[in-house]
Amino acid sequence: MYLDENKIVEIVEKTNPSVVNVSTVHLLDVFPFYSVPIKGVGSGVIIDPNGYIVTNNHVIEGAEVVEVSLNDGRVFRGKVIGRDPSSDLAIIKIDAKNLKAAELGDSSNLKAGQFIIAIGNPFGLRGGPTVTIGVISAINRSINTEKGIMEDLIQTDAAINPGNSGGPLIDLNGKVIALATAIIPFAQGIGFAIPINKVKKIAEDLIKYGKVIRPWLGIYGIDLIPQISSYYNLPVQEGVIIVKVIQGSPAEISGIEEGDIILSIDKTPIKNMIELQKIIQNKKVGEEITIRIIRNYKTYDIKVELSGSP
Repeated sequence: MYLDENKIVEIVEKTNPSVVNVSTVHLLDVFPFYSVPIKGVGSGVIIDPNGYIVTNNHVIEGAEVVEVSLNDGRVFRGKVIGRDPSSDLAIIKIDAKNLKAAELGDSSNLKAGQFIIAIGNPFGLRGGPTVTIGVISAINRSINTEKGIMEDLIQTDAAINPGNSGGPLIDLNGKVIALATAIIPFAQGIGFAIPINKVKKIAEDLIKYGKVIRPWLGIYGIDLIPQISSYYNLPVQEGVIIVKVIQGSPAEISGIEEGDIILSIDKTPIKNMIELQKIIQNKKVGEEITIRIIRNYKTYDIKVELSGSP
Protein backbone atom coordinates (compact mmCIF):
# COMPACT_ATOMS: atom_id res chain seq x y z
CA MET A 1 0.00 0.00 0.00
CA TYR A 2 1.26 3.46 -0.93
CA LEU A 3 1.39 5.94 1.93
CA ASP A 4 0.56 9.47 0.88
CA GLU A 5 3.13 11.65 2.64
CA ASN A 6 0.93 14.73 2.45
CA LYS A 7 -1.97 12.83 3.98
CA ILE A 8 0.22 11.70 6.91
CA VAL A 9 1.36 15.28 7.52
CA GLU A 10 -2.25 16.47 7.35
CA ILE A 11 -3.39 13.87 9.90
CA VAL A 12 -0.56 14.77 12.28
CA GLU A 13 -1.24 18.51 12.02
CA LYS A 14 -4.92 17.87 12.66
CA THR A 15 -4.26 15.71 15.73
CA ASN A 16 -1.34 17.56 17.35
CA PRO A 17 -3.53 20.20 19.10
CA SER A 18 -5.32 17.36 20.90
CA VAL A 19 -2.13 15.73 22.23
CA VAL A 20 -0.70 17.08 25.48
CA ASN A 21 2.41 16.64 27.57
CA VAL A 22 1.80 15.45 31.13
CA SER A 23 4.58 16.18 33.62
CA THR A 24 4.47 15.05 37.24
CA VAL A 25 6.35 15.46 40.49
CA HIS A 26 6.60 12.57 42.97
CA LEU A 27 8.17 12.90 46.42
CA LEU A 28 10.67 10.17 47.28
CA ASP A 29 11.40 9.70 50.98
CA VAL A 30 15.16 9.09 51.32
CA PHE A 31 15.63 9.93 55.00
CA PRO A 32 13.24 10.65 57.86
CA PHE A 33 11.77 14.14 57.38
CA TYR A 34 13.57 14.51 54.02
CA SER A 35 12.05 13.95 50.57
CA VAL A 36 13.47 14.36 47.08
CA PRO A 37 11.21 15.48 44.20
CA ILE A 38 11.27 13.07 41.26
CA LYS A 39 9.97 14.30 37.92
CA GLY A 40 8.03 12.14 35.48
CA VAL A 41 6.66 12.68 32.00
CA GLY A 42 3.97 11.21 29.81
CA SER A 43 1.38 12.08 27.20
CA GLY A 44 -2.37 12.51 27.08
CA VAL A 45 -5.28 13.10 24.71
CA ILE A 46 -7.94 15.80 25.00
CA ILE A 47 -11.31 14.02 24.74
CA ASP A 48 -13.60 16.92 25.67
CA PRO A 49 -13.36 20.64 24.76
CA ASN A 50 -13.99 21.53 28.42
CA GLY A 51 -10.62 20.24 29.60
CA TYR A 52 -10.97 16.50 30.12
CA ILE A 53 -7.83 14.56 29.20
CA VAL A 54 -7.25 10.81 29.18
CA THR A 55 -3.83 9.38 30.01
CA ASN A 56 -2.32 6.30 31.63
CA ASN A 57 -2.78 5.67 35.34
CA HIS A 58 0.91 4.87 35.73
CA VAL A 59 1.76 8.36 34.42
CA ILE A 60 -0.01 10.17 37.27
CA GLU A 61 -0.22 7.56 40.03
CA GLY A 62 1.16 8.91 43.31
CA ALA A 63 1.99 12.31 41.83
CA GLU A 64 2.00 15.34 44.14
CA VAL A 65 1.82 17.74 41.20
CA VAL A 66 0.40 17.21 37.69
CA GLU A 67 1.02 19.78 34.95
CA VAL A 68 -0.40 19.70 31.44
CA SER A 69 1.32 21.46 28.54
CA LEU A 70 -0.76 22.16 25.45
CA ASN A 71 0.46 22.24 21.89
CA ASP A 72 0.12 26.04 21.82
CA GLY A 73 2.53 26.44 24.74
CA ARG A 74 0.02 27.03 27.53
CA VAL A 75 0.60 25.17 30.81
CA PHE A 76 -2.13 24.24 33.30
CA ARG A 77 -2.24 22.55 36.68
CA GLY A 78 -4.05 19.25 36.22
CA LYS A 79 -6.58 17.73 38.62
CA VAL A 80 -6.95 13.95 38.70
CA ILE A 81 -10.69 13.26 38.32
CA GLY A 82 -10.46 9.49 38.50
CA ARG A 83 -8.19 6.58 37.73
CA ASP A 84 -8.47 2.86 37.11
CA PRO A 85 -5.25 0.92 37.82
CA SER A 86 -6.50 -2.36 36.33
CA SER A 87 -6.95 -0.81 32.88
CA ASP A 88 -4.08 1.70 33.36
CA LEU A 89 -6.33 4.65 32.51
CA ALA A 90 -6.88 7.98 34.25
CA ILE A 91 -8.74 11.24 33.61
CA ILE A 92 -7.19 14.65 34.23
CA LYS A 93 -9.14 17.94 34.19
CA ILE A 94 -7.65 21.33 33.40
CA ASP A 95 -9.34 24.72 33.74
CA ALA A 96 -9.64 25.53 30.05
CA LYS A 97 -12.47 25.83 27.52
CA ASN A 98 -12.88 25.41 23.77
CA LEU A 99 -10.01 22.96 23.47
CA LYS A 100 -9.51 20.83 20.36
CA ALA A 101 -10.78 17.36 21.28
CA ALA A 102 -9.42 14.40 19.33
CA GLU A 103 -11.73 12.49 17.04
CA LEU A 104 -12.20 9.05 18.59
CA GLY A 105 -12.62 6.10 16.25
CA ASP A 106 -13.93 2.55 16.52
CA SER A 107 -11.54 -0.24 17.53
CA SER A 108 -13.98 -3.13 17.10
CA ASN A 109 -12.84 -4.06 13.59
CA LEU A 110 -9.09 -3.50 13.73
CA LYS A 111 -6.91 -6.00 11.90
CA ALA A 112 -3.24 -6.94 12.01
CA GLY A 113 -1.36 -5.15 9.25
CA GLN A 114 -3.25 -1.85 9.42
CA PHE A 115 -1.05 1.24 9.33
CA ILE A 116 -1.13 3.46 12.41
CA ILE A 117 0.50 6.71 13.52
CA ALA A 118 1.76 7.12 17.11
CA ILE A 119 2.04 10.61 18.60
CA GLY A 120 3.53 11.38 21.99
CA ASN A 121 6.25 13.02 24.04
CA PRO A 122 9.07 10.47 24.38
CA PHE A 123 11.57 11.30 27.13
CA GLY A 124 9.94 14.73 27.53
CA LEU A 125 11.91 16.15 24.60
CA ARG A 126 11.24 19.79 23.84
CA GLY A 127 9.73 20.99 20.58
CA GLY A 128 6.28 19.40 20.77
CA PRO A 129 4.97 15.87 20.12
CA THR A 130 6.90 13.40 17.99
CA VAL A 131 5.50 11.08 15.35
CA THR A 132 6.24 7.46 14.44
CA ILE A 133 4.54 5.18 11.92
CA GLY A 134 4.00 1.43 12.10
CA VAL A 135 1.39 -1.26 11.80
CA ILE A 136 -0.91 -3.14 14.12
CA SER A 137 1.16 -6.27 14.75
CA ALA A 138 -1.57 -8.19 16.60
CA ILE A 139 -4.82 -7.72 18.48
CA ASN A 140 -6.28 -9.25 21.66
CA ARG A 141 -2.89 -9.48 23.36
CA SER A 142 -2.55 -10.07 27.12
CA ILE A 143 0.46 -9.04 29.22
CA ASN A 144 1.42 -9.37 32.89
CA THR A 145 1.99 -6.12 34.77
CA GLU A 146 2.56 -5.11 38.38
CA LYS A 147 -1.19 -4.36 38.60
CA GLY A 148 -2.22 -7.73 37.16
CA ILE A 149 -3.06 -9.03 33.71
CA MET A 150 -4.04 -6.51 31.03
CA GLU A 151 -6.20 -8.07 28.32
CA ASP A 152 -7.41 -7.24 24.81
CA LEU A 153 -4.44 -4.99 24.03
CA ILE A 154 -3.25 -3.94 20.60
CA GLN A 155 0.36 -4.79 19.78
CA THR A 156 2.23 -2.46 17.45
CA ASP A 157 5.71 -2.06 16.00
CA ALA A 158 5.45 1.76 15.97
CA ALA A 159 8.21 3.16 18.18
CA ILE A 160 6.82 3.73 21.69
CA ASN A 161 9.28 5.10 24.25
CA PRO A 162 9.07 6.34 27.84
CA GLY A 163 6.96 9.50 27.66
CA ASN A 164 4.74 8.13 24.90
CA SER A 165 2.52 6.56 27.56
CA GLY A 166 -0.99 7.97 27.24
CA GLY A 167 -0.41 9.19 23.69
CA PRO A 168 -2.74 8.27 20.81
CA LEU A 169 -2.44 5.72 18.04
CA ILE A 170 -4.23 7.09 14.99
CA ASP A 171 -5.54 5.37 11.88
CA LEU A 172 -5.20 6.73 8.36
CA ASN A 173 -8.58 8.43 8.67
CA GLY A 174 -7.19 10.63 11.43
CA LYS A 175 -9.15 8.96 14.24
CA VAL A 176 -7.72 7.76 17.56
CA ILE A 177 -8.04 3.97 17.71
CA ALA A 178 -5.91 3.24 20.81
CA LEU A 179 -3.92 4.74 23.69
CA ALA A 180 -0.27 3.75 24.16
CA THR A 181 0.28 2.01 27.49
CA ALA A 182 3.37 -0.23 27.68
CA ILE A 183 6.58 -1.38 26.08
CA ILE A 184 8.67 -4.50 26.62
CA PRO A 185 12.17 -3.42 27.73
CA PHE A 186 15.07 -4.61 25.55
CA ALA A 187 12.66 -5.75 22.81
CA GLN A 188 12.48 -3.88 19.51
CA GLY A 189 9.15 -3.16 17.84
CA ILE A 190 6.94 -4.47 20.63
CA GLY A 191 4.61 -1.92 22.16
CA PHE A 192 1.06 -2.18 23.46
CA ALA A 193 -1.99 0.08 23.41
CA ILE A 194 -5.50 0.09 24.89
CA PRO A 195 -8.29 -0.08 22.25
CA ILE A 196 -10.23 3.17 22.07
CA ASN A 197 -13.63 1.52 22.60
CA LYS A 198 -12.42 0.36 26.02
CA VAL A 199 -10.93 3.82 26.69
CA LYS A 200 -14.24 5.52 25.90
CA LYS A 201 -16.22 3.23 28.18
CA ILE A 202 -13.85 3.63 31.14
CA ALA A 203 -13.37 7.38 30.61
CA GLU A 204 -17.14 7.86 30.75
CA ASP A 205 -17.30 6.21 34.18
CA LEU A 206 -14.26 8.07 35.49
CA ILE A 207 -15.70 11.43 34.48
CA LYS A 208 -19.16 10.63 35.84
CA TYR A 209 -18.34 8.70 39.01
CA GLY A 210 -14.60 9.18 39.63
CA LYS A 211 -14.17 5.41 39.40
CA VAL A 212 -15.14 2.55 37.12
CA ILE A 213 -18.46 0.88 37.87
CA ARG A 214 -18.10 -2.66 36.56
CA PRO A 215 -21.05 -5.02 36.19
CA TRP A 216 -20.94 -8.32 38.01
CA LEU A 217 -22.85 -11.58 38.04
CA GLY A 218 -21.77 -12.86 41.46
CA ILE A 219 -20.67 -16.45 40.90
CA TYR A 220 -17.62 -18.63 41.24
CA GLY A 221 -17.30 -21.20 38.49
CA ILE A 222 -15.00 -23.76 36.92
CA ASP A 223 -14.54 -24.70 33.29
CA LEU A 224 -16.47 -27.78 32.21
CA ILE A 225 -14.11 -30.10 30.33
CA PRO A 226 -14.79 -33.52 28.76
CA GLN A 227 -13.10 -35.39 31.62
CA ILE A 228 -15.40 -33.76 34.23
CA SER A 229 -18.42 -34.25 32.00
CA SER A 230 -17.64 -37.95 31.55
CA TYR A 231 -16.93 -38.55 35.24
CA TYR A 232 -20.23 -37.02 36.38
CA ASN A 233 -22.20 -38.19 33.33
CA LEU A 234 -23.23 -34.63 32.39
CA PRO A 235 -25.29 -33.91 29.27
CA VAL A 236 -22.78 -31.38 27.81
CA GLN A 237 -18.98 -31.18 27.58
CA GLU A 238 -18.49 -27.41 27.48
CA GLY A 239 -19.65 -24.54 29.66
CA VAL A 240 -19.15 -23.21 33.18
CA ILE A 241 -20.17 -25.13 36.29
CA ILE A 242 -21.28 -22.82 39.09
CA VAL A 243 -19.65 -23.85 42.37
CA LYS A 244 -20.77 -20.87 44.47
CA VAL A 245 -23.37 -18.12 44.20
CA ILE A 246 -22.63 -14.98 46.22
CA GLN A 247 -25.38 -13.91 48.57
CA GLY A 248 -27.26 -10.82 47.39
CA SER A 249 -25.68 -10.95 43.93
CA PRO A 250 -27.61 -10.59 40.65
CA ALA A 251 -27.15 -14.33 40.12
CA GLU A 252 -28.78 -15.23 43.45
CA ILE A 253 -31.59 -12.72 43.01
CA SER A 254 -32.40 -14.22 39.61
CA GLY A 255 -32.54 -17.77 40.95
CA ILE A 256 -29.26 -19.18 39.66
CA GLU A 257 -28.03 -22.02 41.85
CA GLU A 258 -24.85 -23.90 42.64
CA GLY A 259 -24.45 -26.83 40.29
CA ASP A 260 -26.07 -25.06 37.34
CA ILE A 261 -24.11 -25.24 34.07
CA ILE A 262 -23.98 -22.01 32.08
CA LEU A 263 -24.20 -22.69 28.34
CA SER A 264 -24.63 -19.21 26.85
CA ILE A 265 -25.23 -15.53 27.59
CA ASP A 266 -27.51 -13.68 25.19
CA LYS A 267 -27.17 -16.63 22.78
CA THR A 268 -23.35 -16.38 22.78
CA PRO A 269 -21.91 -19.81 23.68
CA ILE A 270 -19.79 -19.94 26.85
CA LYS A 271 -16.92 -22.43 26.93
CA ASN A 272 -15.02 -21.23 30.01
CA MET A 273 -14.80 -18.61 32.75
CA ILE A 274 -12.58 -16.32 30.67
CA GLU A 275 -15.25 -16.04 27.98
CA LEU A 276 -17.93 -15.49 30.62
CA GLN A 277 -15.94 -12.71 32.30
CA LYS A 278 -15.27 -10.93 29.00
CA ILE A 279 -18.94 -10.93 28.08
CA ILE A 280 -20.00 -9.58 31.49
CA GLN A 281 -17.29 -6.89 31.39
CA ASN A 282 -18.67 -5.65 28.05
CA LYS A 283 -22.16 -5.22 29.49
CA LYS A 284 -23.48 -2.21 31.39
CA VAL A 285 -24.71 -1.86 34.94
CA GLY A 286 -28.50 -2.22 34.90
CA GLU A 287 -28.49 -4.18 31.64
CA GLU A 288 -30.62 -7.33 31.50
CA ILE A 289 -29.03 -10.46 30.08
CA THR A 290 -30.39 -13.93 29.33
CA ILE A 291 -28.38 -16.85 30.68
CA ARG A 292 -29.08 -20.35 29.39
CA ILE A 293 -28.35 -23.03 31.96
CA ILE A 294 -28.72 -26.77 32.46
CA ARG A 295 -30.14 -27.90 35.79
CA ASN A 296 -30.98 -31.54 36.49
CA TYR A 297 -30.65 -32.35 32.78
CA LYS A 298 -33.20 -29.67 31.83
CA THR A 299 -32.47 -26.42 30.00
CA TYR A 300 -33.70 -23.05 31.31
CA ASP A 301 -33.35 -19.41 30.22
CA ILE A 302 -32.91 -17.07 33.18
CA LYS A 303 -33.03 -13.28 32.92
CA VAL A 304 -30.50 -11.45 35.10
CA GLU A 305 -30.23 -7.70 35.70
CA LEU A 306 -26.57 -6.83 36.27
CA SER A 307 -25.66 -4.53 39.15
CA GLY A 308 -22.46 -2.68 39.99
CA SER A 309 -19.59 -4.68 41.42
CA PRO A 310 -19.33 -4.14 45.19
